[in-house]
Amino acid sequence: MAENGNPFLTDSFLPPFHRMEADHVAPAVDALLEEGRERIRAVSQDEAPPEWENVMAPLDQAAQRVEEGTGPIRHLVSVAETPELRQAYQEVLPKISAFWAEIPKDQALWSRVRSYAETDEAGGLDPVHRRHLDKTLRSFRRSGADLPSEERDRLKEIELELSDLQRRFAENVLDATAAYELHVPDESRVRGLPPDAARRARAAAEEKEREGFILTLDPPTVDAVLKHVEDRSIRKEIHQAYVGRCREGEFDNRDTIVRILELRREMASLLGYADFSDYQVEEWMAGRGERAEEFVRDMVERTRPYWERDVRILEEKAGEWGLGELRPWDVAFLTERIRSEQYSVDEEELRPYFPLNRVLEGLFELARRLFGLDIRPEEVEEKWHPTVRHYRVLDQEGVWLGSFYTDWFPRKEKRQGAWMNPFRTGGPGDDGSFAPHLGLIAGNFSPPEEGRDALLTHREVQTLFHEFGHLLHHVTGRVPLPARSGLNVAWDWVEVPSQLMENWTWEREALRLVSGHVETGEPLPDSLFERLAATRHFMGGWRQMRQLGFGTLDLALHREYDPSRDGDVLAFVEERLRPLSPDSVFAENHILTSFTHLFSGGYASGYFSYLWSEVLEADIFTRFKEEGILAREPGERLLHTILAQGDAVEPDELFREFMGRDPDPEALVARNLGDPEEPTATTA
Repeated sequence: MAENGNPFLTDSFLPPFHRMEADHVAPAVDALLEEGRERIRAVSQDEAPPEWENVMAPLDQAAQRVEEGTGPIRHLVSVAETPELRQAYQEVLPKISAFWAEIPKDQALWSRVRSYAETDEAGGLDPVHRRHLDKTLRSFRRSGADLPSEERDRLKEIELELSDLQRRFAENVLDATAAYELHVPDESRVRGLPPDAARRARAAAEEKEREGFILTLDPPTVDAVLKHVEDRSIRKEIHQAYVGRCREGEFDNRDTIVRILELRREMASLLGYADFSDYQVEEWMAGRGERAEEFVRDMVERTRPYWERDVRILEEKAGEWGLGELRPWDVAFLTERIRSEQYSVDEEELRPYFPLNRVLEGLFELARRLFGLDIRPEEVEEKWHPTVRHYRVLDQEGVWLGSFYTDWFPRKEKRQGAWMNPFRTGGPGDDGSFAPHLGLIAGNFSPPEEGRDALLTHREVQTLFHEFGHLLHHVTGRVPLPARSGLNVAWDWVEVPSQLMENWTWEREALRLVSGHVETGEPLPDSLFERLAATRHFMGGWRQMRQLGFGTLDLALHREYDPSRDGDVLAFVEERLRPLSPDSVFAENHILTSFTHLFSGGYASGYFSYLWSEVLEADIFTRFKEEGILAREPGERLLHTILAQGDAVEPDELFREFMGRDPDPEALVARNLGDPEEPTATTA
């Protein structure tokens, strides 16, 4: 499609983000959807004998064009939202959702795909193309293609309403976060706040011509306050504001949650599933909601002794500090105190050793040594913000595999968290050519002070490595079908490369590459590394039980919750969390009404998958521990047998090809939890 002056309709490799405006959105979406429908009509109405080239290929091309054409709109809403852009997106989102809902409900198209599946050509497809055909057939059936017309119409209504509700949920969280501020005139009340966070809070107050400090709910501020501010009432205020977002008032998400759950349950029932979890998990490694639930229950029991150990430590420390009963707003603070006292390490002490640019240089060198990748910075004008950077990725033969953007710092118009998005999915062509991939890594790290590099905590370094793992999975894809490449894999497999990359942030050889003091350039000293490494098990039981709590409430909501029987959804969640919490106050302080992963982020019934993935990646990393942390041989094997394969093969088979056996969950227990009978801290 020619651009015709609309930057969203460009055919260029780099979307011209610098020229995209809200006024471009509606005409671009209308044009993209019309083009997509024309291509699909051509497939449906073709009377020629069905072949891959007149059925599957044009169908895939139509889907990819619409997905990649609308992707920059979704992207800008997440990183550069304005009222005008939000309104434009709200207006086109129902149209986009309707387009995707129409495809599997197009009976003429479905007949054409089924007819092709019965041909001799389809029976002789190579494994990758056959896998894609089978997945396409299942996708049609899972979307209601075999339902009677009335039920297909109802399913379409459900999907459109869910799309709108999920968008509204996310916007409420964003707006509630942006609307909150706590003005603290008295400096003594923010005693302990790290210098960078204190400067930001003071600058926020000065911007509004107020004395003292303004604390917000952006993640770096919340993290700094809960870990370091000595005034318990300030910690409580920020904690309660953060977990209490969208529980009432203008941005209340409670009714939205209940309606989303009702619609998901109805959708699953229409499609013949017992509950939404069975529907959601069918295409994942877990396969069934019951198996996911069994996995979570098993992990809860494996984790409980380590969690009980950590609860005892926190309660004892709360008593020593005169806090009385342990409360949720004390946990991060006490954890930092224990870490500092018993390991002589805190995140702020580590920051000077992790300037962002040095971390990136070291990470790219790590990618070169392990995978033979050459990552080069590249100046481009197609950016949405001046702080955005762009890089090109080449393999060891000089083939341009892809490019990616980075966007690291928080802004009011940018959503929370860290993420990786694919913009373009390329891959090898029939003529031996290679179409490059394009992606993005985004985060919300503490921004740099004027004239200085941004300084990261070790946790932020882990986050950076995590998102880079997703990026590697995308840009190294060698699958000839984009729909089976990169991140288009089972949901509980998608986190394996990203969580795997985090392991290198705990290894001495890797940290020598990625660390360098902001003033001297010296890497992290061995003495500090040893103290940091000793914290690997620290509060591992607490952290893992927290994840299991999220997985428990997720599955309970999607497998059990019935508002007519169970009543208030907040009370239902509190009841499910109580056995996994020190007391009822902890159970009450959950993030349900701002839990974007479940209600706008694609993790519904799948939050367990983080830990499922951890079991796999912890085991995979044992090969690097055995053969060499920076060894090329296991790195290249990982690249070729897992990263480059995307969804060309079942993930269980990819795991076995790399490891030579089935997964061993004890690798995760050994890495994360230590000994339940021993304290997690010893004097260094």
